[in-house]
Parts: sequence; C-alpha cells; structure tokens
Amino acid sequence: MLRVALLFLAGALAVVSAQPGRENATKPHILFIVADDLGWNDVGWHNPDVKTPVLDQLAHEGVILNQSYVNYVCTPSRTAFMTGYFPYRVGSQHLVFFPQQAQAIPSNFTFLPEKLKELGYATHMVGKWHLGFCNWKYTPTYRGFDSFYGYYNADEDYYTHVVAGGLDLRDDKEVVNTKNGQYGTYFFADRMVDIIEKHPADTPLFLYLPFQNVHEPLEVPKRFENIYMNVQNENRRKLLGMVSALDEAIGNVTKAMKTAGLWDNTLVIFTTDNGGWIVASGNNYPLRGGKVTLWEGGTRGVAFAHGKMLQKTGYTNNEMIHAVDWFPTILAAAGGTADAAMDGVSQLDTILSGQPSPRTEFVYNIDDVFPTKQGAIRVGDYKLIEGTAGRPDGWIRPDNLTDSQLDSGDPTTGTWLFNLKDDPTEHHNLADTMPDKLKEMQAKLEQYRGSLVPAINPLPDPKSNPKNWGGAWSPGWC
Repeated sequence: MLRVALLFLAGALAVVSAQPGRENATKPHILFIVADDLGWNDVGWHNPDVKTPVLDQLAHEGVILNQSYVNYVCTPSRTAFMTGYFPYRVGSQHLVFFPQQAQAIPSNFTFLPEKLKELGYATHMVGKWHLGFCNWKYTPTYRGFDSFYGYYNADEDYYTHVVAGGLDLRDDKEVVNTKNGQYGTYFFADRMVDIIEKHPADTPLFLYLPFQNVHEPLEVPKRFENIYMNVQNENRRKLLGMVSALDEAIGNVTKAMKTAGLWDNTLVIFTTDNGGWIVASGNNYPLRGGKVTLWEGGTRGVAFAHGKMLQKTGYTNNEMIHAVDWFPTILAAAGGTADAAMDGVSQLDTILSGQPSPRTEFVYNIDDVFPTKQGAIRVGDYKLIEGTAGRPDGWIRPDNLTDSQLDSGDPTTGTWLFNLKDDPTEHHNLADTMPDKLKEMQAKLEQYRGSLVPAINPLPDPKSNPKNWGGAWSPGWC
C-alpha cells in the first residue's frame, strides 16, 4: 500500500512540474538598466558629493564592476548590448545614428529580446532606442519587444519631447502627443511600474530600461537641482540634479518589483552607455577624456550587478567585461546559449561568484570614416590607440569644470601605448620606449581590422523630414 501511495505522489509531482509555465517560474526576472552619458565620477560610490542613495545601495549590496567597458558613444554601445557583436563588425562604428539618415542595424542580426522570447520571457522596453527607425522593421516593436514606450533618436527635450524639429515619443507604433510639459524621466518610470504591476508572476520578465538621463539638454526639475546648491557651475549643478532624478526613478522601479513579489528573483544589471560628456558637464575624473573619445574616460563605464542569486557580494570586481558580453550573459542567466560566432562571452560566473573573466582582450573601436583611420584595442594590461583618439579633454576635476579647461591641448591623433594596470589614467605613452610591444599590438589590431564592415553612413534623406509625417519622426521612408 505504501509503495502505491509513493508511486501516486511521484506521478502527481511529475504532472505539476510538467504544467505549462512551471519551468519558467524558476527563471530569473532580468532588469537591464542603461544610463545615458553617466560619468565615472558622477555616481555616489565613486564620488560622495553625488547623491545616488538607491544606486549606491544596489551597487554595494551587489558587485561593483570596476573594469566594465562600453563604446565611446551611444549607438555603438546599444549595438553591442542588443547584438553581442562589436559595432565595427555590424556597421555602427562611426559616431551615432542621426534622425535624417537611413541608418539601422541590419535585420540579419538577432536582437537579445528575440532570443529571450524563445525562452519564454515577456520583453518590454521603456526609453531610448537609437538603433534605427527609418523602416518599421528596425524599430523595437519588430525586434523582439512585446511593448515599447520611448523615443527613437539620440536625445530630445525632456519636457516637449521634440528633437531637430520633430516630436519623438511613441507608445508602440502610436505617436504620443499628450506629454508636453511633463518630465520624461517621471513618466518613463511610471510606465515601467505599470508594466511590473500588471505582469503575471509565473512568466519570466525582461525589462530593458535605457533612461534618457543624463544626456543633454541639461534639464531637471528644480527640486533635484536644489540638492546641489553648493555647486557653483550652473550646468554642473543641473547635471548632478539629473543624476539624482535618475536615482529616484530607479528607486520607484525597484520598489514596484518588491511590491509585486518579483524582486527576490530579479537579476539587475546597471551600466552607462559611455563615459560622461565633458562639454555637457559630465565628469570622469581621474580617468582621461570622456564621451566621443577612446580614452578610458569615454569607454570605461560605471556598472554593477545585483540580485539574491549572486553568490559573492559586497565587493569590487576587477575582471574584464565588455558591452558585447551582456547579450550572452543575460541569455545564460535565462537558460540559453549564445551563438559561438558572437563577439560577446558569458560573464555569468564572473558576476555570480567572482570567477575569472573569460575575456582577455577587446576592441574599443575600428573606424575608417574619420579623416584619419581610428583603431584601439586592449590585450591583457596593454592598450593601443592609433589614429583619432577623440577630443583633447584631458583630466578634469569636477570643481574645475569651466569652458577654458575643456581643451587640454593634447593631440587628437597619434599612436599611444599604455599599460593600464600600472597607468589606468593614461599619463605615460609607452609607444617610443616599448617598440616590440607596440609592433605586437599593431599586428593584433590589423587582425581585427580584417573583419571591419563599412560604416552605415548615408547622406541625409529629405524624406525623413517630420513635416512629411505629421510633425513626428516616423518610420516608412527607407
């Protein structure tokens, strides 16, 4: 009789485990947060003068990723996040996608949310796209997201939601023209909270939240700017206020996750898309340079991971990670496996338990569109830059942020070799004193250059004009 009862119980458990959605219930929810133009020195865990209590707590409770690299501007980093490939192999390596140009990531690249949907995830995006919109097939709605609420281009006014003469705000495919005068960061967070509150707990959830903050224009409600009344420079004061507004918005999202009972099974990944933009009051001190440069200040980004599934927490991880790695890492956390040809590698063991990174080298960028060829790589501790490095921003302390100090007088083109272990702030060019290492690195760069694809960089197309589309930036003209 006992044997019969045990067999009955085993059969019942088998039926329960086979019920639809049961296996999905154990998969982690994934919250992928991307800040825009957030500088190395513009977060509380690097600079106590910056008030980011929510981010600070998440970072300190999780693992701070101290060697997490991104690309030098927006579109290339977002390419890496969504495809797992270095931008120079995709065609998005040259600066950013502009609204008047027929630019987009080719359809043969499968985006991260498409792979996650195959694994049973609900996928939602709120915020900035910047990966092409001239045809509907290039928009988030057709690249794996169940819902999209945000804007297609690089930036826009935080209150009017207009950029370059056109409204840029969508709810899936519909133009949103009811938010004039409302601060975008507020209603982006509100939409994310609404998604969380309505989400069924038995379905794994992927939330991609690429915020507008702190990209210029420098606009923020006065209550956030007033936090920094001791800061004399008005633009810097506004920038810091935008950081604190971002922090509050993220706090509203994480609170919603807790209220909905999702938080204990949520993996949070937070990163900037590039370094702070010095001309827009971002700060990366003590790193050299900033956004639009290949210096560390433009490419070494603030990042952390958080979640109760992390086995080692409360420390700073110095393993090498690159933006292309987030695709296979997130996919691995969801129970999937990335294509072997992908440039990215899974860093899941690195962030969960502090295991050594499988990455030993990466490409900062390769671009032949600049007047001088641009190429930069890191191999082990060594970094090579050849050609155009970017603006001569130098090393700028936040309290010295004045227009007269935005140009260090350094050359913008040349050949530089650094040992980043010994010289993380790039003060000592070794190109002349280590000729053998220079030749070795140059040969490696040429190997990478062999897989360069032409940059997607057409001339502006007058058909893109918002006047042709009811005053909004719209797909359908390419």
